[in-house]
Amino acid sequence: MSNVAMGRAQREPADGDIVREQAVLFRLTDRLYRANGLGEIYDAALNAICDALGSSRASILRFDSHGVMSFVAWRSLSEEYREAVNGHTPWTRGEHNAEPIFVEDIRLSGESRQLIDTVLGEGIEALAFIPLASSHELIGKFMVYYPAPHRFADRERELALTIARQLGFAIERKRAETTAARLSALVESSDDAIIATDTDGIVTDWNSGAERLYSYGRKEMIGRPLMLLIPPDRQNEEREILARIRNGEHVDHFETVRLRKDGSSIPISLTVSPIADASGAIIGVSKIARDISERLRAQEQRELLLREMDHRVKNLFAIASSIVNLSASAAETPAALASTVSDRLGALARAHALTMFPSTGPSVQIATSLHALITAILAPYRHGADEHPRFAISGIDMPVPSAMITPLSLLLHEFATNAAKHGSLSAAAGSIEIACSNSDGKVIVQWREVGGPSPVETEDEGFGSRLVRAAASELGGVVRDWDPAGIVLEITIDIERFSA
Repeated sequence: MSNVAMGRAQREPADGDIVREQAVLFRLTDRLYRANGLGEIYDAALNAICDALGSSRASILRFDSHGVMSFVAWRSLSEEYREAVNGHTPWTRGEHNAEPIFVEDIRLSGESRQLIDTVLGEGIEALAFIPLASSHELIGKFMVYYPAPHRFADRERELALTIARQLGFAIERKRAETTAARLSALVESSDDAIIATDTDGIVTDWNSGAERLYSYGRKEMIGRPLMLLIPPDRQNEEREILARIRNGEHVDHFETVRLRKDGSSIPISLTVSPIADASGAIIGVSKIARDISERLRAQEQRELLLREMDHRVKNLFAIASSIVNLSASAAETPAALASTVSDRLGALARAHALTMFPSTGPSVQIATSLHALITAILAPYRHGADEHPRFAISGIDMPVPSAMITPLSLLLHEFATNAAKHGSLSAAAGSIEIACSNSDGKVIVQWREVGGPSPVETEDEGFGSRLVRAAASELGGVVRDWDPAGIVLEITIDIERFSA
């Protein structure tokens, strides 16, 4: 055989070596594909490194959260050695083009005497540093060790780089799967409705929050247009959102309305963002919706209370003025006027306080009867200028449940206020007759004004009228009769509502 032929034979691997190497790479690929975690990935890689490169010792190191290159898996390395060389790396974390380093004899490496002695003390004389990279960063390295000086053939170098590429891809894939699983769990456990669509508005993802908010199951919505949730008068809103997303815009929180499966509407706060692929192209739309029904109800309640406060303050000033005027006509001296006004304003304050008790509460239990409650509300108007009684109560009496006190007090207080401003209590000779009765398990309280100006029926509804309607709805109902002799109001109280 010529010298040329002999050289070629040394450079080219035998057929048996090629088959063995291919079998090693095939097993590695198969195990990496089926690996359930990083531990199995590292184990498969170490087997391949040792089998392909003819060594019984190898290790895998990764950058930790502090940027230190640390051991994560190894074969036949002592704990003392790992502690001594942990953190040693020829590359930095931010390096993008790290090249492998093959050290055929550690004595000739140029490393520090201490490091060389540490390596030799472990029985290692040759080693290789093979970088592990993801698609965008250096993530670590694997090492292979030999007990004697070793010349790395070209084929070994190629095998080392092939294993490193597969190991890097496997680590990156597992990290992506872990991140995706974590994000999926976060999305799935979110109370918010999180939905994804394609750029045409067809639903591609639908989390449990969306199921709870809209009442559609995942299988019902995947593949269907999101327009199914959009009220007819807001269809253009969705088209405008999709147009903005196709241009790469984000749509920050805004309030809108969507439809549930049963057709009912629900107010939501909505955020919309584009979904881009690796190249930056917009491939879909992400929507996060939050039910704001409770917040809107609380806001409406606050506004109602503020309006009620304003209404009460104005009424109290009007009633106080009426009390002063009615008292002045009968008072003989300023002191008598002051005494009378003070007594009536005190009675008014006590009646007003009754309307401030909460209908429910852990410790508030107000014991009063129906007649006593009516008397307390009308106490400021008990006597007219000539000291004749201004009201009379007849019929059944009964204990008033604590939950009934607030709505009934509000209703009676509003009736008394209107009577003092415009009705029978605004006239010196006017009065009110209240009759209480029981009919078919419901209590009827009839309020009849006499001796005052003829009532003027109006269709205008101010806050007082809305307050009457709201309070009456809690009790059962109220009916007005605009009798020319004086307005007649009839309150129906459904006792069963308060029996619990």
